[in-house]
Amino acid sequence: MFNRNKKISLIACSALLSLSIGASAQEKKLIDYVDPFIGTGGHGHTFPGATVPFGMVQLSPDNGTAGWDWCSGYHYSDNHIVGFSHTHLSGTGIGDWLDISVMPMLQPVQGEPGDLRATFSHDHEQASPGYYRVQLDNQIGVELTATERVGLHRYQFPARSIPVIRLDLAFNLNWDAPTETYVKVLDDSTLIGYRYSTGWAQVQRVYFALRTSVSFKEAILSGYGIQSAQIKAAKTEEKGKGVSSQLVFNEQQKNVALKVALSMTDEQHALQALQEIPDWDFDRVKREAEDKWERELQKVQLSSTDSKLNRVFYTALYHTCIAPTLFSDADGTYKNAKGEVHKMVGNNQRYTAYSLWDTFRALNPLFTLTQPEKYTAIVNSLLAFYDENGLLPVWDLSTWETNTMTGYHAIPVLADAILKKIPGIDVEKAYQAMLASAYQKGRGVPYYIQYGYMPQDKMGHSASVTLEYGYDDWCIAQVAKQLGKTADYETFSKRAQAYQHIFDAQTGFMRAKNSDGRFATPFDPYLSEHDEVKAQYVEGNAWQHSFFVPHDVRGLAKLYGSHTKLSEKLDSLFAVSSHLTGGNTSPDVSGMIGQYAHGNEPSHHIAYMYDFIGEPWKTQQRVRQIVDSMYHDQPDGYAGNEDCGQMSAWAVWSIAGLYPANPASGEYVIGSPVADEVVFKLGNGKALRCKTVNNSKENIYVQEVKFNGKKYDKTYFKHTDILKGGEIEFIMGNKPNKKWGKKKESWPQSAIDTER
Repeated sequence: MFNRNKKISLIACSALLSLSIGASAQEKKLIDYVDPFIGTGGHGHTFPGATVPFGMVQLSPDNGTAGWDWCSGYHYSDNHIVGFSHTHLSGTGIGDWLDISVMPMLQPVQGEPGDLRATFSHDHEQASPGYYRVQLDNQIGVELTATERVGLHRYQFPARSIPVIRLDLAFNLNWDAPTETYVKVLDDSTLIGYRYSTGWAQVQRVYFALRTSVSFKEAILSGYGIQSAQIKAAKTEEKGKGVSSQLVFNEQQKNVALKVALSMTDEQHALQALQEIPDWDFDRVKREAEDKWERELQKVQLSSTDSKLNRVFYTALYHTCIAPTLFSDADGTYKNAKGEVHKMVGNNQRYTAYSLWDTFRALNPLFTLTQPEKYTAIVNSLLAFYDENGLLPVWDLSTWETNTMTGYHAIPVLADAILKKIPGIDVEKAYQAMLASAYQKGRGVPYYIQYGYMPQDKMGHSASVTLEYGYDDWCIAQVAKQLGKTADYETFSKRAQAYQHIFDAQTGFMRAKNSDGRFATPFDPYLSEHDEVKAQYVEGNAWQHSFFVPHDVRGLAKLYGSHTKLSEKLDSLFAVSSHLTGGNTSPDVSGMIGQYAHGNEPSHHIAYMYDFIGEPWKTQQRVRQIVDSMYHDQPDGYAGNEDCGQMSAWAVWSIAGLYPANPASGEYVIGSPVADEVVFKLGNGKALRCKTVNNSKENIYVQEVKFNGKKYDKTYFKHTDILKGGEIEFIMGNKPNKKWGKKKESWPQSAIDTER
């Protein structure tokens, strides 16, 4: 069987051979660089199984182990598999889904099943985009591939086995638990049913249709059997909190394929979805899945002789195309968490799994370049949530509002889309949805409006919430300005200055403040308490959260007293001890350089802040340090939770040499490009080529920049310039050019610059 390390070696050799004969990056098969095992170790929380871009089905193995590092169902440290379920979360910090679990077995189970986990070795495991394969230690061979709504299994059973496929609707881990399950045998090769469950999303409904390539001789439904010849006369259905079924095949039948189609609406739509795979040609479906991934990867093409960088980059790009995930049927129909059946308008599909606290920072801005076909539907799904619930989602899972994390970060996503003129969005509806979030009665918003900041004694997480609401309000102000809503522009521009209310000049940190105007005590900038009620910061401490003013970096510098003093504070962030205090430190605070925590999203823009105050060479040094130390090509290759594409999007942008430090500004700040060349193929038929001249591991500093052959002095590019295509040349050197980017007119925008 397949050895993962041998695969990597073969890929590296293949890459070098291609280069030696002059093959270009465009001529290679880019999926060969993707390793879905990256992120399955450490605290990455990704899964290795088969899916297609943004597909409803994520068909992947589950170890059967509970725990934080098994949020995706799988962790590379484990050597057990209990089943292959069809829905998984990619890189999140909370475990859920894992619906419709299937497991091949050597013989039927009699009575209580006990521990049904099988062991395996990573030496006999393989994963690539759209495909997963493992040979279990019991010699059952498993291959998986998928379409958007169907998982296709291919099993090979050893001699002297009685082939069995077990459907376990009771299977659950971590937050998830079934509430009602149902299975019905339609004929000797087809089952339908559903799994209702509760967990992080308190209402989840998944319907399925299961079909086998050969007839089973018996179906055992939670203890009683149905002979295939007697299906019409026997009881053929079972309902309960956790129904299981065993499909038993003739002993001589050692090769069995299986299709499992999903719908979030009903069983009939699941049966219709089976037609996504009209035959049993596994290799064809696998090739088509690979072709879909190849088309995705071709959108951003990297040129580098560094095989490790190729694997890191293309695996990151792969991970940016998994969430949000498809929720609607082919005709746009879906049933939401309220039980209402809706249908998306036009060619739109409904999506779910919006990790907005993470993804608004880099993933969603990346989508405005890489997903021109899907992004309108992705944004309109937020508005569908608003239509159904009266508010934009905070963290939409299975269309249920989990209300996880702080801020109302659907707003910067919508603002960015509107300001960039993404087509097919009802701008006025989107604006009214933003206002609904900004004036809502929940999430402490009335206190925030009353005091101008979030009082710690009223709500908690005072510092984080104040900073995040302030940024979201700045986003509303920019849309109001574009729409000519002057009064709203002035109101939300003022609200966007909320950060000024919680800055403590004495300590140099943003601090929680009580309703009496006094800072909350005691105060320790190293304290990280993972407590939703008492903590002053969410998932972090004062060091990591105090710099979240991406819309007004120079306004923040003014509070410190000068650009130089802010720069010194940023320097200290990267230089102080990485020690955290507190008895309940958040595990998300990881990937430390000093108190900079790359494993958690509040730090992601910080290295780029130097560009806003005339010291881009410091940005270049830190960005290169982060890329080199926080991303690698082994299972623990991410510094923290991958978070539905955000950790990967940071890498894609930064390796290319750009980053949306203020995600809704339409500006991409220059960092330190790592690759020889990165080409963005834009949806308008044009391409942006980011070329690095004098590239090497030592030449991390930008000496000058050219855009379409002309000298370019700004430290950022506008989205409108990017869409025109062309070529950016980064001329690099091994020493800082402290003159480049020093002039104020070259800096990215900041709210304090009223003339802009």
